Amino acid sequence: MRLPLALITNVRLLNSGFRIGHRIHNGVTKTSLLSSCNICSRVERKWIKPVGFDTGVKTYNSLTKQKEPLVLAQERIATWYSCGPTVYDHAHLGHAWYVSLLDQVQNVERRSYPYFEINVIHVMVITDIDDKIIQRSLEQNISPTVLARMHEEEFKRDMQALRVLPPAVYMRVTDNIPQIVAFVERIIGNGHVYVTSQGNVYFDTQSIGDRYGKLVNLGGIVGEGKNCKALFVWVRNGWQMYSVFGSQLDIHSGGIDLAFPHHENEIAQSEAYHQCEQWGNYFLHSGHLHLKGSVEKMSKSLKNYVTIKDFLESYTANEFRLFCLLTRYRSAIDYSDASMNEARSTLSTISAFCHTAQAYMQGHLQCQPIEEGILWERLSATQSSVRKALADDFDTPKAVNVIMSLIHHGNCQLQPATKNNGPRCPAVFGAMLSYVREIMAVFGVDLLDRKEVHDSSGVLNNVVEELVHFRSKVRKFALSVEDQASQNPQTGSEIQKRHPQPDRVPLLKVCDALRNNLAPLGVHIKVRFLPIRLSAAELLKENSWLLYKHGTL
Repeated sequence: MRLPLALITNVRLLNSGFRIGHRIHNGVTKTSLLSSCNICSRVERKWIKPVGFDTGVKTYNSLTKQKEPLVLAQERIATWYSCGPTVYDHAHLGHAWYVSLLDQVQNVERRSYPYFEINVIHVMVITDIDDKIIQRSLEQNISPTVLARMHEEEFKRDMQALRVLPPAVYMRVTDNIPQIVAFVERIIGNGHVYVTSQGNVYFDTQSIGDRYGKLVNLGGIVGEGKNCKALFVWVRNGWQMYSVFGSQLDIHSGGIDLAFPHHENEIAQSEAYHQCEQWGNYFLHSGHLHLKGSVEKMSKSLKNYVTIKDFLESYTANEFRLFCLLTRYRSAIDYSDASMNEARSTLSTISAFCHTAQAYMQGHLQCQPIEEGILWERLSATQSSVRKALADDFDTPKAVNVIMSLIHHGNCQLQPATKNNGPRCPAVFGAMLSYVREIMAVFGVDLLDRKEVHDSSGVLNNVVEELVHFRSKVRKFALSVEDQASQNPQTGSEIQKRHPQPDRVPLLKVCDALRNNLAPLGVHIKVRFLPIRLSAAELLKENSWLLYKHGTL
């Protein structure tokens, strides 16, 4: 019997059981779930708590609909699979939202004390064969492979621009067709299929007992009649877990819209393949990103998205990472200028504290007496509270609030004073500064990125323009001359000589020094013609107060 190469599923749950629609297009099968009876009962199943290494983290598990202790099969090693994009169009903020949240959660797990020091082995699948890819390639008159590779590379570049760490490996569907065929053949051999009179082969959910429907609490499809069946054709994924991770997966993640049927069918296939009771131990699902005012998620198919390239023309990667931090990964969030401005304001407050703390440590800021003991206590409490927040299902909004409270109390102590009335306490601010930088780096926010600060929202450009304008006015004032009358010895007539005023020469020297010092920092002030013409001898006579060449500075 020849089997169709079925890679995609599209399942619709109806009120009175399930129906099926089935077709094959260019080797890609689409189907919906089938039930041969109208009445099904629900059976509750228990989640099996893993045996192994307890990370100290509790995470919300979609399998149980509650927080569970995160226990790994191997000590400090987490096997993690995530659904990647279907690469038929530009990556957008919806992708960035999901992948950045995933990256932040994984970074929290990866970091050593005071975090959790877990080696995350992350595999992400790129769906590079799909009806949408085929249709788009026909519209653009290019190969589906070329289209998919083009958008795959764009996705990777966009994620790099947002400082998302790449997975240990990307896996493409088209690179693994033999593995998919072998995966299907073994499931058939294990007796988990239903063959229709037309010769089509479907997965029989009844063959795995009451284990189908874990994520959406269907409780198994258990019919009151002996012929009650629920069927689906293999989904595009599932094979990658057996080929990389074997019969046990610690963590599976994806968008909440993929829980059913996509992830549900992956569970069924994998447990049928491995003949096990529980293949994946934890399922983490992220909420959707919405354009403000829209009830629909941001998606390519709805054409209501913002590309990452367009986004980065207005905002920075740091600002986007803050935007992600201010919402729980399981929650939906509205994207708008207001929400991005909140993230920008938060980032600005953090950066300003870092600069002020540095200035104090360097002796450039005189402050009122510092209550050092209170700050040490607050720093210790902050570290403890942040760790607890992150261990509680990666509660980044709470962690950020605690960090901002520490910064507030630090700023209260860094009040400028006309003179230093007490001993200096640079060590505590050094510790606070190091901690803030470290924890923000865990979240993917790089507070030491000079290039991004330079590019952010044009603020620094405005500052530079004002600085140059100020220098220009000072220089114009310094270059003003005084007229001195003298008599021509040959004719006896009076002549006027123009000389720079000596008391303004230091201002010109300072202007030149500023121009020279700004150049290595990337700010170049272009030369201008002098308003007057002076001879070299006259310039040298005035203590060489500027370098002169062809009348330009």
